Amino acid sequence: MKPEVLVIYPTLPPQMAVLAERYTLHRYDLADTDAKADMLADAGRRCEAVVTNGHAALTREMIAQLPALKVVACSSAGYETIDVAALTERGIKLTNTSDALADDVADMALLLTMAARRALVAGHVYVTSGDWGRKGMFPLQSALRGKRLGIVGMGHIGQAIIARAEAVGLDVAYFSRTEKPQVARPFQPDLLRLAEWADILIVIVAGGAGTRNLINADVMRALGPQGTLVNVSRGTVVDEAALIAALRDGHLGHAALDVFWNEPTPDPALTSLPNVTLYPHHASGTRETRDAMSQLVVDNLAAHYAGQPLLTPVN
Repeated sequence: MKPEVLVIYPTLPPQMAVLAERYTLHRYDLADTDAKADMLADAGRRCEAVVTNGHAALTREMIAQLPALKVVACSSAGYETIDVAALTERGIKLTNTSDALADDVADMALLLTMAARRALVAGHVYVTSGDWGRKGMFPLQSALRGKRLGIVGMGHIGQAIIARAEAVGLDVAYFSRTEKPQVARPFQPDLLRLAEWADILIVIVAGGAGTRNLINADVMRALGPQGTLVNVSRGTVVDEAALIAALRDGHLGHAALDVFWNEPTPDPALTSLPNVTLYPHHASGTRETRDAMSQLVVDNLAAHYAGQPLLTPVN
C-alpha cells in the first residue's frame, strides 16, 4: 500500500507525476466544497502528509481532522495561511522552500531598486512616446553607489540581497527580530531608526499577523521624500493606505513593489501614481526556481518517509 497524501495545493506537473507514482494522492485541491468536507472526514484521517503552499488555507480546524498528520510540505517560502502553532502543538513538521528562491527574489529586489532609482519605466516611456526627440535629454537621476540600504528581515533572501547590494556600492544595515551573528553588517534593532538612516528600504519578512502593517506611516515618513521603499515580501507587511498617502503627498519618494494587499487586482489609487514601479508578485517566477521549489516538496516527503532529516524545516 502506498502512503496516503492530501494535496491542498499542487506542485508543478512533473513533480506531481512523481508524487502520484510514489503515493496515493487525495486531491483536495480539485474537489468541490461538499467533497472537500467528505475527504477530510474520510481519507484525511489516514493521511500522514499534506502538500500545499502559502496561497491555500490549512487551519487549526482542518488540522484537527487530520489525526495521522506528521508533515506538511509547503511549496512556497511564505506560509502565513498555515496555522504553524497548531502544527507545532502536535509535533507536526512544516517545510518550505525559501532556500530555493533566495537568489531570484534577491535579484528582483535589486532590479526593482535600480529601476526605481533610475526611473527605468519612465525612461522607457520617454523613448517610446517620442518625448526624447521632442523634449531633449531625460532628467538626471540618482546614483546607487554610496547610498544607504536598510534591509528589513535577514533570512536566506535578506542575506542574498547583501552581496548584490554591495556589488553596486550600497552601504548595508539591517533590522530583524534578532541579530544574526553570521551577518557581518550593522544590526539596527529599531526599525524607525533604520528608516531614518536609509535612502532605500528593502522589505523581506514573512507575512501574517505578526508583520501586518509593519511598514507604517511613521516608517515611510522616516525614509523620507527622497527615499525608496521596495517590498518583495507580502503586501500585508506595508500599510497600503498609508503608502498611497505618503507617495501622493510627497512624504515618500518612490515605491517599488512586487506584492500588494489586493492581488491580482491592486488598488488603482496605488497603481495610478507616477512614483511607483510595479511587478505582478513574480519575484521567484523563473522556470528554474519554480522547478526547484516543487522538487523540494518531493524531496522533503521522501526524507520524511525514509526516516531522514527534513531538508528545509520551519518549526
